[in-house]
Amino acid sequence: MHRLALATLAALAAALAVVSLSAAAHQQTGATHRYPHRIVSLSPTVTEDLFAIGAGKQVVAVDQDSNYPRRAPRTSLSGFTPNTEAIAKYHPDLVLISYNPGNFASQLRKLGIKVVNEPAANDLGQAYREILRLGSLTGHNRGATAVVHSMRTHLAAIVQSVPGSRRHLRVYHELDPTYFSATSTTFIGSIYKLFGFRDIADGAGSTGGGYPQLSAEYIIAQNPQIIVLADTKCCQQSQATVAARPGWNTITAVQRQRVIGVDDDVASRWGPRIVQFARAVARIASKG
Repeated sequence: MHRLALATLAALAAALAVVSLSAAAHQQTGATHRYPHRIVSLSPTVTEDLFAIGAGKQVVAVDQDSNYPRRAPRTSLSGFTPNTEAIAKYHPDLVLISYNPGNFASQLRKLGIKVVNEPAANDLGQAYREILRLGSLTGHNRGATAVVHSMRTHLAAIVQSVPGSRRHLRVYHELDPTYFSATSTTFIGSIYKLFGFRDIADGAGSTGGGYPQLSAEYIIAQNPQIIVLADTKCCQQSQATVAARPGWNTITAVQRQRVIGVDDDVASRWGPRIVQFARAVARIASKG
């Protein structure tokens, strides 16, 4: 009887162990799928954010304009002229967008695909909130919090590095050689506001949704003390090309060599690399 009881207890213990292992395996599988693991990003900024917070391994495809970081799985997908069928072929459980032309997001949702829109940020506060939201969506709250903290800390230090006497300079931000610019109501304009700079595009009226087209005559008359060229990659603009423009040699920024070229992509996105942009602006503001 004693041996039979021991055998029964041993069998019961083994059965319980199997049940426990099965439950643990089930919980582990559930944890794996608690957050999306097949993410498609159709926004270059969102792509940068995802990899910065540690969610890169969950990304299976990004759009053709998502060129950073290099390890991002770049495809021919477009965020501007999206193809629902092409997106669905990646079997995503989450699609992240910044634009929704033709309300294509509703077509994806009809297919049972979750879509979240992270629109272009108007200021740093919105950019920070979007990064934190991506952390919550992907299970990387800690990484997102760390990224936002790093951005805040670095930007504060960069602004402080500029002498107080250089905090009220006039700035001209160039998007292309036809003089499209950005006002202080835009995200890039909010970065200049951190330094206390006066954006000359603000005086051009409210046309262009914050991105007015200026004229050479207007820019020369406004006499900016800093010129930031966000058309170095697209249009090969530089301090030399600006100085060669008729009449531009009278502008203070040109005379004091406070003309700086920046990476077009960094200047047009509202992700973590905006710290690099701010650092370049601080250097040129402190010059001469």
